[in-house]
Amino acid sequence: MKKLLRLGLPKGSLQESTFKLFKKAGYNVTVGSRSYYPDFDDGEIQAMLIRAQEMAKYVDDGVLDAGLTGKDWILEQGADVKEVAELNYAKGGLRPVQWVIAVPNDSKIKKVKDLQGKRIATELVGYTRKYLKSQGVKAEIDFSWGATEVKPPHLADAIVELTETGSSLKANNLRIVETILESSTRFIANKASWKDKWKKQKMENIVLLLKGALAAEEKVGLKMNVPERSMKRVMTLLSSMHSPTISQLSDKGWFALEVIIDEKIVKAVGAEGIIEYPLNKVIP
Repeated sequence: MKKLLRLGLPKGSLQESTFKLFKKAGYNVTVGSRSYYPDFDDGEIQAMLIRAQEMAKYVDDGVLDAGLTGKDWILEQGADVKEVAELNYAKGGLRPVQWVIAVPNDSKIKKVKDLQGKRIATELVGYTRKYLKSQGVKAEIDFSWGATEVKPPHLADAIVELTETGSSLKANNLRIVETILESSTRFIANKASWKDKWKKQKMENIVLLLKGALAAEEKVGLKMNVPERSMKRVMTLLSSMHSPTISQLSDKGWFALEVIIDEKIVKAVGAEGIIEYPLNKVIP
């Protein structure tokens, strides 16, 4: 029989960024507008779109060999899975997201203890209940089916909501009381599948390429021509993964320098013919 890795991809807010990441990693993934079964150009991967909130349960149960979901939903489901890798990306950027307790700006609730006896709306019911219990707080926690930001003050005293930038909370006149969980995307595996030699190798290869694609997101390649008299000065301004590649040019006293560098700190002094190019993957 043909060997297959059953892989769950997150449907919803993470879907677009996940597809872009796989493309940058070298996989061509396509899916119809009404389909839940993406096509991979790798015939050994059988993919399915699953909501991130449910992913860990299906991986734990063995319905899927592996999947991508948030650390928050692993904790919420209480899933017993192998966390193969942390992949620091979200819907809007390359940083973790936060689950926060938020209340209206004019609320008298200033700290977690003030939630005693209050009503809280959230999608993260299980984890929120555990968190409040650890703080010695008893509150009524309602599952929110969406549009959680509009619940206070009439339908709830407070909410526990996911945020990346806090802009949506501010737009709804809410302020953060406490951050209760920081979460990032994880590549998870079913523990029995992880013990299968072929599946483990396949998952490790996928993770290697995904991590390489993420590492390249904030880096660029630079090529430049540098006169010998400026070489020392340029080298002090540039940092690379290891050391720059330096080649002597046909013009006497000139060198070609190539380096991988963080995009934020691209700068050079005394160089000419600088070429900056994007990277698909950086695999150490």
